[in-house]
Amino acid sequence: METWLPVLKSALSSVGKEQTWEIFRGDSFQLQTLPEEALLHAIYLKASIRSIKNLDVRIAIGIGKAKFSAKKITESNGEAFIYSGEKLDELKEKGITLAIQSGWQDFDYEMNVSIRLALIAMDNWSQISAEMVKLSIENTGISQKELAELAKKSQSTVSEALKRARLNDILELDALYRKKISSLINA
Repeated sequence: METWLPVLKSALSSVGKEQTWEIFRGDSFQLQTLPEEALLHAIYLKASIRSIKNLDVRIAIGIGKAKFSAKKITESNGEAFIYSGEKLDELKEKGITLAIQSGWQDFDYEMNVSIRLALIAMDNWSQISAEMVKLSIENTGISQKELAELAKKSQSTVSEALKRARLNDILELDALYRKKISSLINA
């Protein structure tokens, strides 16, 4: 626990203000974020945890209205919270580490098929690949050379790690997700 908890807290702090996330039951967490940001935040959290040897995380994204917002996020409720809880129960049962549930069944089906394909890469990230994905997401827009300097690694090591991580494909999935969710929300 000492190893991963500071990493998780740091990652959650990077994607949300403290009142939008909470760690509970020792090894569970909840994060409230904008629907458009949810998938990239999940990928970032997964990369953060996978950067620790032999660790992974299950993440269920629930998209919907929040009926009640409490001081503590774990006391809030509404569709988003219900959907994420239902999907999280399903993840363990099916041996999947990331999925989405919303009120849009066609969207859920399309995105979950795409996510399962992306998980072929993400569930097999090495520590170095996960670290490079994490660093890349934290420093969007910088060159691989600058990323290598930040990571104190060679540019070829960074390039190979990101290639093995399939980061470009995963970022394309995030772009597709953003496009689809934006059109549904704005319809």
